[in-house]
Amino acid sequence: MKRRLVAILAALAVLPAAGCGFGAGDSTGNVTLTVTRDFGGETLHEGVDEDKSPANEGDTVMRLLQSKYDVKTRFGGGFVQAIDGLAGGRENGRRADWFYYVNGIEAPVGAAERRVSGGDHVWWDHHTWDAAQRVPAVVGSYPEPFLSGSEGKRFPVRLVCMGEETRSCDEVQTRLTDAGVKALSRAVLEQSGGKEVLRVIVGRWADVRRDPVVRRLERGPQVSGVFARPISTGDAIVLLDADGQPVRTLRAGSGLVAATSVEAQAPTWVVSGTDDVGVAAAAAALTKSRLAQHFALAVDGGRDVPLPVSGPGTGP
Repeated sequence: MKRRLVAILAALAVLPAAGCGFGAGDSTGNVTLTVTRDFGGETLHEGVDEDKSPANEGDTVMRLLQSKYDVKTRFGGGFVQAIDGLAGGRENGRRADWFYYVNGIEAPVGAAERRVSGGDHVWWDHHTWDAAQRVPAVVGSYPEPFLSGSEGKRFPVRLVCMGEETRSCDEVQTRLTDAGVKALSRAVLEQSGGKEVLRVIVGRWADVRRDPVVRRLERGPQVSGVFARPISTGDAIVLLDADGQPVRTLRAGSGLVAATSVEAQAPTWVVSGTDDVGVAAAAAALTKSRLAQHFALAVDGGRDVPLPVSGPGTGP
C-alpha cells in the first residue's frame, strides 16, 4: 500500500535538509524546471514554460522546486500539497494531485530523495488520476530521456523498425541523431526491453503491436498510462479524455507518438499509425517544439492532438 501511495502522489519526501537550499556543492550543470496543470495544458506561470537553474551535487527535485515556487506539504512534510496555491485533493469531484517526471520518466521515489544532475528536465504536473493511477512515461520532455537518461546515467537507444516500410524509421533515426543521441543502434526485429535500454519502436500498429509492452496501449490508460487506445486490427486509434472516455476515433492517415513502460524496465517509445501515411506523420512529429509539454501526441490529418483530449476531465 505504501508503495502504491508513492506512485499515486509522486511526491513522497522527507523534510529537506537545513542550510542554504538549492545551489550548495559543486556545480554539475543546468537543470530545467517546468510546472504545469491538466496534463501539460497550462503552465502555472503564464509566459514561463521553463526555468533553468544550475544544479549542484546533492541537489534534489524538492530543493529545486522550493527554490522557485511556494511549496506546501502535508503528512509531516512527506507530500506536496500545493504549489503556488494550487493544491491536491478533489477537483470537480475527481481526485487530483501533483506528479513529477525527470526526463520524461515517472520517478519511483519522493522528491526529496531524487537527486538531479546537469541536463535533467524536471516536470511537475497537477492532474486528475482516476483514469490512470500511473503514467510511467511521457513524451513532452523530448529529446529527453535520450540525451541525459536517468540519475545522471545515459542509456543506449535501440531503434526497432517493424514492417516492410522503413522510410519512417530512417526519419526517426535522423531526428534522434540530429537531437544529439549518440549511442543508437538499429534492429529490424522486436526485442525485449531492459532496465537500461531505451527502445523506440516504429511501424504500423498492426506490426508494432507484436511487442508485448507496446500492446499494453490497447488496454487503455489504467494499464499503459497513455490516453489513446489503438484497435487490435490496426486501422483505428481511439482518443480518450482525462476520464479515460472515448472522444473521437482516428482512422486512415493517423499517427501516434507515446511512451510507456513496465516495472523494472526503461521506457519504450512508440512511433506508429494506422498505415504508412500515419507512421510518417508520427515520425515527423518527433521534434521538441511539437512534443513539448504533451503526455502523448496523436496526429490527425496533419493536425496535432495532445493527449488526453481536452474534455470533461480536464480544465479548471
